[in-house]
Amino acid sequence: MRKSSFGRLARLAACATAAGLVTVGVTAAPAAADSDQLWIVSPWELALPKGVDGGEAPAVTLGLGLYHDNPGVRVTDGELTVDVSGLSGVADVTWPDTCAPSGATAVCSFPEVPLTGEASVEVKLRAAAGTEAGVTGQITYRGTAHTDTGLMTASNGSTTVRVASGPDLVVTQAAPVTGVAPGSTVPVTVSAVNRGNEPANGVQVTLYATRGLDLGTVAPQCVSEPLGEGTIKPITKIDCTFDDVVAPGDSFALPTALQAKTAPYALSERIDIGVHARGAAEDLDPGNNGTVASIGVANTADFAVRGARLTAAAGETVRADVTFRNRGPAWVANLGSGDPVGSVDVTVPRGSTATAVPDACEPRTADGGWWEGEVRTGAPRYVCQLPIWVAEKQTVTFPFELRVDTVVTGAKGAIVLNPPYGTGFPFDPNADNDKAKLVLNPAV
Repeated sequence: MRKSSFGRLARLAACATAAGLVTVGVTAAPAAADSDQLWIVSPWELALPKGVDGGEAPAVTLGLGLYHDNPGVRVTDGELTVDVSGLSGVADVTWPDTCAPSGATAVCSFPEVPLTGEASVEVKLRAAAGTEAGVTGQITYRGTAHTDTGLMTASNGSTTVRVASGPDLVVTQAAPVTGVAPGSTVPVTVSAVNRGNEPANGVQVTLYATRGLDLGTVAPQCVSEPLGEGTIKPITKIDCTFDDVVAPGDSFALPTALQAKTAPYALSERIDIGVHARGAAEDLDPGNNGTVASIGVANTADFAVRGARLTAAAGETVRADVTFRNRGPAWVANLGSGDPVGSVDVTVPRGSTATAVPDACEPRTADGGWWEGEVRTGAPRYVCQLPIWVAEKQTVTFPFELRVDTVVTGAKGAIVLNPPYGTGFPFDPNADNDKAKLVLNPAV
């Protein structure tokens, strides 16, 4: 089982650093090809609202899909076999045109298997007439696909289907916005419709906004709380409590449309949005209670590193500060993924030994491989991880202590700034200052 989440911000918020809202499930199994892997997209559990007073139960969408990992491999002729025999007497099934049913099974076709784990097939499920809350059934899956080298398979996954009763607030999904000018205002939709079979007696709205956004006063029913340690808070949490009763089929929206103003230092911003029913009522599908509004701002951040020029005699130890600086004007944050904004690769100058190393720096061999030494000191190279966010004009210093074993005139160690993935920083207008030198005993 593998998870695919757009609620990373929430788990970070629990640590007072960031926030988020929901998780969706993906079922997986090893592929036949060593260089790739086939995955089945399916929820672990699905709740179906039962019919009320003998009426027809509302339909619920079961999202399914296939995808693979390797962009260098073309995967075609995907087939997802869906077995709903375990739903007999529990739910009625309506198949889309992309699925060919035969008895209690159907084969859903994917001529080209994508690289993204999207639920591109929508099967409609409806609780069977007269079914009471608490009854469960199961759907099972098997996936296959083809590459140039052979057959890929994904072993069985399953979804537990449960008939239930309660509200189901389904949040309107937010479309990403890009190319926004710093200082401009972006409207953000915060709304939900009750797809359940019982009213939501009150609504709780929770927003987590990154630092580059100012949401102003959302509503009188809301309170704000900045999250994070230190004087700069990367996240603002906004909790709103409303007494609105949202009947089945009705919608809820904020009393005033949400307006997000971008700061001069904004870059890749986001608002994690959650809408939940208040009280003891169980939401039938917590997986659709949230969305992420991503706002890309047309801004830059000039990352730079600085080394040092030091002089020491043989046997002496000197402090060598390797310094990173975000020259701005934008801050940079990976609050969604939790990845460092980058890393600093430090090569120790010839003739010296690192006798004290910052905690954020991991030892490497000279060619960048894993260091097999029993201690962290003494390696020829180090990779130092930056924080997951850096403010504009912020500096991060990695202090090393170097013992000069042999005086080598003009011994140079390399300092290279790298992104967490790939090459280069797309927001950095000046790549020339992403490299520096650490020089011991420079020539006069």
